[in-house]
Order: sequence, then C-alpha cells, then structure tokens
Amino acid sequence: MKKTAYILTLLGLLTFYSTYAQSDTKRSIKASVGYGISSPYDDVEVNGSGFFAQGEYVLEFYNWLDVRPYAGFILASSDEEDNAANEAGFKSDANAFLIGGKARITAPIPWVAPYLEAGIGMSFGKFETITNTTNIEKSGALYHIPISVGLEIGRKHNIDVSLTYFLHPTAEQVSGAFTFGVVFPLN
Repeated sequence: MKKTAYILTLLGLLTFYSTYAQSDTKRSIKASVGYGISSPYDDVEVNGSGFFAQGEYVLEFYNWLDVRPYAGFILASSDEEDNAANEAGFKSDANAFLIGGKARITAPIPWVAPYLEAGIGMSFGKFETITNTTNIEKSGALYHIPISVGLEIGRKHNIDVSLTYFLHPTAEQVSGAFTFGVVFPLN
C-alpha cells in the first residue's frame, strides 16, 4: 500500500513538473513546399526532380534550440528528356511519405538567422537507383537521415528558406528539396 502511494505521488510530481516545465515552451506549426530532387550516391549525371511538401510541429526550448517532429512527401522522378541518362538506363526516382523527428540549432541573430538541423526518420514508398554500379529498387519502409541548412527570415523568424536532404542508405540515394516555409505560432 505504501509503495503504491509513493509511486502515485512520484508520478503526480513528475506530471506536475513536466507540465510546468513545458509551459514556457513555444509551439508552432511550419508548412514547407519546394522543388524536390533525387540523386544517387554514385557520381553520375542522373537526377530526379519533382515536388516536395512537409509539415512540422515545432517545440522551441530556447531561441537557439528546438525539436521538430515532421511528416511530408516527395515525388521525384528522372527526367525522360535527358537522353544520355535514358540511353544508359539510369534512374534516380523517389516517391515516398516521410515521417520522423529532428533537432534544429539556430544562430540567434535578428532578422536573418542561419540554422542546421538533423535527425532520423522513416520513408514509406518506392525508390529506384539505377546507375552503372548500382541497381536498387526498394519499396516499403526505409529509414532515412534528414539534414537541413537554411535561414529563418523576418522580425519573428516566421519565413524559412532551406536546402533539405534525406539520406537513404539502403537505397543508396539522396532525396531532398529547395524549400520555402511559413511558421504559424500556436501560443
């Protein structure tokens, strides 16, 4: 009986403390769209292009550190008009739903703040990487490593311009985008 009371008291204190600690956390949602790309790890002249969109739930702990769970998708296929790549049969296609989490470190500079972010996530979809040394077709769930560099722009840093990449080691491919985003504060 005493043990249960101690555990309930401890859980209550932890809940109160975590709720209190999170009250200062700024929350927002970021929506991004951009020009999607895909490229093989190999050094060959074949690239896919298309569309990229992503949404993030932003938890800002400090003005220089935040955590961002995200969900998005990329639709990028090899250019059918690239005769050199088509003749060789090369491809770099990525059509996937992306989900994961990442952390961002931002230089707290007014108006234009550069940042770097990285994390881990899962891709659900289809990837094709075909070059002279690689022949990979993967479908289903694959892990990826998101890496982004960019700028937060504006008085409240609510405009975002970035280069976002997703490394897919099992598909030997990099997909990503040049993105433009808008941040909507929740509190």
